[in-house]
Amino acid sequence: VFVTTSHKMALAVMAEVKKALKRLKRRAIAEASINNYGAVIIADDINDAARISNRIAPEHLELAIEKPLEVLGLIRNAGAIFLGAYTPEALGDYVAGPNHTLPTGGTARFSSPLGVEDFIKRSSVIGFSKEGFNALGQAAIDFANLEGLDAHAESVSVRLKKKNS
Repeated sequence: VFVTTSHKMALAVMAEVKKALKRLKRRAIAEASINNYGAVIIADDINDAARISNRIAPEHLELAIEKPLEVLGLIRNAGAIFLGAYTPEALGDYVAGPNHTLPTGGTARFSSPLGVEDFIKRSSVIGFSKEGFNALGQAAIDFANLEGLDAHAESVSVRLKKKNS
């Protein structure tokens, strides 16, 4: 997907893509991908372009513009972001160093690239004081009953009864 604010640039890129496809060994695969998933979108301005990009949430986003750092703050949803004309995706894929396991299919809206934190085991640790238990116990019973989980409700009500005994 190519997003631009220039109709002239959109036409130029479409023409260049046609030429580039002819040089590819895997032309059929690239053509099928472009035909099935490709688009050229002309945005009203750079803010609109960023909004569109965030909606698409691409696996790879090339900010191939003169001042990419000025736009970077507008980008919220992309797996990997490549800054400027001298940072094509291939550099990130092969030599720049970040992990290449990226969110695909628009999942960058809620997911991030694989990182070291994904290999750290964590546990949730929960502790209530007597006062906190007494204040929230009935709410837990109500939720458990709504879910039809009688044993969960009972695990709280038994303790609440002991409190009142």
